Amino acid sequence: MRAVNLVRGRAIPLDRAHVDTDQIIPAKHLKRIGRTGYGPLAFEAWRADPGFVLNDPAYADAPIMLTRENFGCGSSREHAVWALDGLGIEALIGVSFADIFASNAFQGGLLTVELPEEDIDRLMDRAKNDPNTELVVDLPEQTVSTADGSFQRRFDIDPYRKYRLMRGLDDISMTFEYQDDIAAFESTRVPTPQT
Repeated sequence: MRAVNLVRGRAIPLDRAHVDTDQIIPAKHLKRIGRTGYGPLAFEAWRADPGFVLNDPAYADAPIMLTRENFGCGSSREHAVWALDGLGIEALIGVSFADIFASNAFQGGLLTVELPEEDIDRLMDRAKNDPNTELVVDLPEQTVSTADGSFQRRFDIDPYRKYRLMRGLDDISMTFEYQDDIAAFESTRVPTPQT
């Protein structure tokens, strides 16, 4: 999992509430086994609309997505996080995120930042009216700001999640951080006799 410290770049204004995981990545694509290759499949139905924001070249390769409330609701699927990662999204800034989606995002190294609706309104308007506006998400400082300094807000994050995201540690990597302790324990453990 990649480490997340500072995410800087343009933001995709996905101005829709209650975006569910089936809209992010349709269930028909869940038969694949790998974690990669889902980006082109993300938001498949909505991309059929030429006016859909992801079809606008002004937002190509933007690393931040702005969302509304309850983003990631619906079925639990890691594939939704993998699809967003495949789009190059490193941080989501929204009003709220579905609990299971937020957990999957954390496990996949995708930062979710919650801000009040009036702040999201302001950022959405800015991104729509000037697609070249750069946002800066600073995880160590726990701030979201515009690169020009005209907007800055602090956000809350669980300290444990912050620690792991900043170091790029998934569950397996966390275990490896305790290899010396595990080896010391194993060296003193008496094997259980086989029967």
